[in-house]
Amino acid sequence: MEQSQCCNHHHGHAQCVRLVPIFNHLEDRQMDMIAESTKTLHLQKGEMLFHAGEEDDTLYIINSGKVRIYHLSDSGKEQLVRILNPGEFTGEVAIFQPGSVHENYAEALQNTSICLIRQEDLQKYLVDYPQISLKILSEVTIRLKNSEKQTTQVAIENVESRIISFLAESVEKGSGNSPTITLSMSKKDLASYLGTTPETISRRFTSLEQNGLIEQLPKRKIKILDLDQLLLHAE
Repeated sequence: MEQSQCCNHHHGHAQCVRLVPIFNHLEDRQMDMIAESTKTLHLQKGEMLFHAGEEDDTLYIINSGKVRIYHLSDSGKEQLVRILNPGEFTGEVAIFQPGSVHENYAEALQNTSICLIRQEDLQKYLVDYPQISLKILSEVTIRLKNSEKQTTQVAIENVESRIISFLAESVEKGSGNSPTITLSMSKKDLASYLGTTPETISRRFTSLEQNGLIEQLPKRKIKILDLDQLLLHAE
């Protein structure tokens, strides 16, 4: 693992632990205890958090910044798995499967601060606070569903339908039929995530715009002009 700096400030760790849905239901005293066994890692943009094949024995929690998790196929083609934002985590396999190795790569998309909890420390907490296990299982189940959906979409749907599904899923509940969304990743990463090329993504976005279904705005914002029509367009 490459790292720019590793430090151990208790206050920052407590804040990091509070940020994560798998811990933030605990009492302050319990969170403080977990914070005591937490270390902080700072990565510069472009630095690797881990590589495929390395031992997977740590829970990594994003405190600030962004990390992209990607898989490399046998032919060397990159497939984006997901982008982790503050409060999100990776390394949950290590908790339930000691001795496992990473199957993916993790790279900092910008300067990023990460909290680390070692497997043996975490397993102690799981015994003391079983509700953490339930929270982790819930999160892993959601990821599994999303992963299966992603695989099915790439196998069956055309690129435009995949883009429309992604846009529709980015709409917050109750934001009406003409919402403005912010893409959670760059178009280059979106292309990797949806199993296509950046050029195809750009062409499809332009096509949807010319059809009066979306408007592309600065700073990754997309105005959906008519969500119902956009969804009909995918059929």
